[in-house]
Amino acid sequence: MVSATSTKVVRIRSRRVRKGFTLLEILLVVGLLALLAAFVVPALVGQAEGAKLDLARAAIGPNGPLSGAINLYKFNTGQYPSDLKYLYEEPPDDDLKKKWKQGIQDPGGLKDPWDRDYQFRAPGEKNQKSFDLWSMGPDGLDGTEDDITNWKRDTD
Repeated sequence: MVSATSTKVVRIRSRRVRKGFTLLEILLVVGLLALLAAFVVPALVGQAEGAKLDLARAAIGPNGPLSGAINLYKFNTGQYPSDLKYLYEEPPDDDLKKKWKQGIQDPGGLKDPWDRDYQFRAPGEKNQKSFDLWSMGPDGLDGTEDDITNWKRDTD
């Protein structure tokens, strides 16, 4: 005859022996992960584009590295460069070559976050006493609302 105590011991041992998860437990975890991803992923996707806009604004802003390099060129040579390439490449004019100091080490710094060249004009049409510097923004089209410029403040 089997005693009640030995049956209890067998049940306890069988519970301890069980390893792994049930299908219900796995489905519950997968469902929770899917729910979490549904909220987190859209928030992260929007952050990437916002970061690119902020990066372009910072580069061409009055204290930005690109604007700073252009102003340094003018300080050293007495005039603004005719092209942004002269921030890292010697200008062709012999008088400017004597005064020129390299302002940018990496020509890749002349690309906006969308991997397009920054646009530059000196003297500027909008900033007539200095220079115009802008990115064509996410759409890559010049003169549209999403352009990031050094002559107007963006409020995005």
